[in-house]
Amino acid sequence: MRLDDPWDDVPVSGWGDEDGAAGPDAAPSAADIYLEVHRSAAFREVRRRYRRFVVPAALAFLLWYLAYVVAATSAPELMARPVVGAVNVAMVAGLGQFLTTFLLTWAYARHARLRRDRAALDLRWDTQEMTRGLGQNMARGLGQEMTRGPVR
Repeated sequence: MRLDDPWDDVPVSGWGDEDGAAGPDAAPSAADIYLEVHRSAAFREVRRRYRRFVVPAALAFLLWYLAYVVAATSAPELMARPVVGAVNVAMVAGLGQFLTTFLLTWAYARHARLRRDRAALDLRWDTQEMTRGLGQNMARGLGQEMTRGPVR
């Protein structure tokens, strides 16, 4: 069984320059455009803002969850202590897990809306503008290839 793609190195005629060969003045490919965006300062800033929220929030939530599990297994007398009527510490902490899940979801959505969405949308529009010409050139090349007839 072959794992490599036998068609990977086969050039597609009609895509690229007029003679089918990509020269030094050839338009960048979609991969080049996305690599350029990935290396941009704007993209790194969006990723930095994402990580600065997600890593501490995920760590705090994981620690809170583990503290609940450890307390439930190692301190059953603490967890069984009544708070109000039949409601005990374990029930309050369990409901606190649900509450913190909803609060974390709300905080994430708010952070994304206020700190990342505009910058990410700007990156998306810039990327679409850069690839728009590429898509039109590819469609033109495909149209020319189709009018010439099948490649033999």
